Amino acid sequence: MTDAFKDRERAEEAKFALDNETAFRIAARRNRLLGEWAAGLMKLTPEETDAYRKAVVQADFEESGDEDVVRKLLGDLTAAQTDVTEADIRAKLEEMTIEARRQLLGGV
Repeated sequence: MTDAFKDRERAEEAKFALDNETAFRIAARRNRLLGEWAAGLMKLTPEETDAYRKAVVQADFEESGDEDVVRKLLGDLTAAQTDVTEADIRAKLEEMTIEARRQLLGGV
């Protein structure tokens, strides 16, 4: 009985770790997609786009949640004088979350 409980506990821990890793990978993919979208609006070169995608991914490490990414995109898009609102960014964030999940999990 004790072995079965330990096995179950290990299985739950493994599932938790896998779920966290999957969530991290989805968020990173989403942020790269957001960076590419924003770079297109700012008319960046391919080299600048690549660097910008990485910068958006990096921005997500500033605090938990999505506010750091929204703040970065809004600041950069405003500075580039694009006509994008915070609501537009949040809508695109949701859209790209779905796309990232589809890409990583095959449409699940």
